[in-house]
Amino acid sequence: MIAILKYNAGNTQSVVNAVTRLGYNCVVTNDVNEIVNANKVIFPGVGEAGSAMAHLKANGLDTIIKSLEQPVLGICLGLQLMCRFSEEGNTNGLGIFNAEVKKFPPQDIVPHMGWNRIKADNLDLFYNINTDDNFYFVHSYYAEISKYAVAECNYILPFSAALKKDNFYGVQFHPEKSGSAGEQLLKNFLEL
Repeated sequence: MIAILKYNAGNTQSVVNAVTRLGYNCVVTNDVNEIVNANKVIFPGVGEAGSAMAHLKANGLDTIIKSLEQPVLGICLGLQLMCRFSEEGNTNGLGIFNAEVKKFPPQDIVPHMGWNRIKADNLDLFYNINTDDNFYFVHSYYAEISKYAVAECNYILPFSAALKKDNFYGVQFHPEKSGSAGEQLLKNFLEL
């Protein structure tokens, strides 16, 4: 079973649809027992870091997520909350990745919204994905480049498009909205 975290941040239904299309059973849940016993956990999110983190803490999910041993995939806000700190609402994150999330400088249109290529080195998530493939982004904040970055993108400045540490993965783009490349990435994660 695939657990998709329910924590007061949007976009869970498109993730459910994408996982179901790949032939996997999933449940949207904030039940600790279901999360801990899931084969994989997906931590999606569209929303604001401060209120989302407050919701995680109020429900004890902050400590549960950090203790998970199965593969965990953070998507967009999910990736950002797995970092140490976000400038959005001056929010302390889960600290899984020792990286900061910063607001894009207003040198171009913010939010960064649309299709971009990435440069990836991680074969776990990016196996069978063409270097010319684009992924769909929509975000005003970005994770800085750090030692956990396994893929980079450039919009205004270089930023982490994907992070990895042990069993924790995060992507800034939305694989569930990224066509065949996003579907392949989700398939790669679900087959880990």
